[in-house]
Amino acid sequence: MKEHCGCRFVLPWPTGRAFCQDNNKNIIINNDNNVVDLEREKRWAELFDQLDLNKDGRVDVHELRLGLAAWGMLPRHDAEEILRVGDTNLDGQLDFEEFSRYLREHEKELRLMFRSLDRNNDGEIDVSEIQQSLHSLGVCVSYVEAEKILLSMDKDGTMTVDWNEWRDHFLFNPITNMEDIAYYWKHSVVLDIGECLTVPDEFSEQEKRTGMWWKQLVAGGMAGVVSRTGTAPLDRLKVFLQVHGSRDRSLHVLRGLRGMVAEGGLRSLWRGNGINVLKIAPESAIKFMAYEQIKRAIRGNEGTLRVQERFVAGSLAGATAQTIIYPMEVLKTRLTLRKTGQYSGMWDCARQILRKEGVRAFYKGYVPNMLGIIPYAGIDLAVYETLKNAWLQNYSHNSPDPGILVLLACGTTSSTCGQLASYPLALIRTRMQAQATVEGAPQLSMFALFQHIVSREGVPGLYRGIAPNFMKVIPAVSISYVVYENMKRVLGVASK
Repeated sequence: MKEHCGCRFVLPWPTGRAFCQDNNKNIIINNDNNVVDLEREKRWAELFDQLDLNKDGRVDVHELRLGLAAWGMLPRHDAEEILRVGDTNLDGQLDFEEFSRYLREHEKELRLMFRSLDRNNDGEIDVSEIQQSLHSLGVCVSYVEAEKILLSMDKDGTMTVDWNEWRDHFLFNPITNMEDIAYYWKHSVVLDIGECLTVPDEFSEQEKRTGMWWKQLVAGGMAGVVSRTGTAPLDRLKVFLQVHGSRDRSLHVLRGLRGMVAEGGLRSLWRGNGINVLKIAPESAIKFMAYEQIKRAIRGNEGTLRVQERFVAGSLAGATAQTIIYPMEVLKTRLTLRKTGQYSGMWDCARQILRKEGVRAFYKGYVPNMLGIIPYAGIDLAVYETLKNAWLQNYSHNSPDPGILVLLACGTTSSTCGQLASYPLALIRTRMQAQATVEGAPQLSMFALFQHIVSREGVPGLYRGIAPNFMKVIPAVSISYVVYENMKRVLGVASK
């Protein structure tokens, strides 16, 4: 060890390494000639000792999880991510050197974030600074909501957050920038109810950098496959009632199911499901890529979009994806309504449509479908943000994170409201897609079909088939969420 002062001593560090205290009692210089803060290293040594349950000088992911849970930290504090970043020798554990190196680097990132929030450079963060910083990232929160975020970190009751409070609050949270904090305020829960009009989720820079974004897309796609397959009978019943319900006013849910089983057996309940799950992958990929490009065009590289900008970008991304995959939507409707033996498969259906009706048939109902994106995405996003913020204002006392159950409830309600608003356009779209398959049905335009339905059936006629549509929401959301979380675990994607 190099000489730095007249005294030398060995501290009982977990590493067992020698340290020399400098003239400044708060500074030590280790045997690698690195200047280290004595108080900080002592605090880290105590934390490490608490985490090292079996006292073997190593902390594994199990000990890290137990330690974080014992300290009352929320599940989003990701033990796996801390281990992944800190484990430099890749032995699956953290020794004290790796542990302290991780905390040292993480503190640097937290310091930069703290300085970016401390806009007036007074060494403290107040409510208005939190509100302004989140607003600049596109997350609009009220003063009361920003106050709740501050209170979750303010330990001394001063209504400000100093560096020590900020550091201690986020020390074991693997966030790297303010965008990760804003993540908890975004529409960040995957719900697949068979309708692909929702605003796409945004991925943080860390998720893009580490490749986690594509794993989340894969997990979401698999969740959609299982969810749609599980609720396919209700989806087929919805389409059946939309198209044939006006001709037989006595047709209802049970009678419709019995009729479909009588015509083609139990397997017939899943007609059209193949192409319905096949279009998930291209639609998700196109929507994601389009959203990223539109987001860049709106905000450049400034980061997260504001709510209204997300609505515009989401609507345009959805319109782009729907335009490209719309022929598959038409095929799905035709295959869903087909009678036994009518088509041998998807390609046979496409060939027959092309031969009998021409290319234009693959875009029947396109206009009402595009128009439906606007009320669906707008109401979905607005209701979601309103419900989530209302919950945070009234029930969140110590964390800005609403929790997954709250997000699921908000997402389910907002999606249902979006469907309710856009359903008449969805019904008209389906009728237009299916007009050629209904014997004696006139080939009407969107406005003519709207007038025809209202004049003959009244306004309730615009909501034919909505009962099975609502019936599938809860099972679709439940299946989608369970599969999504399990797929993320299989793919190694940690939940925030």
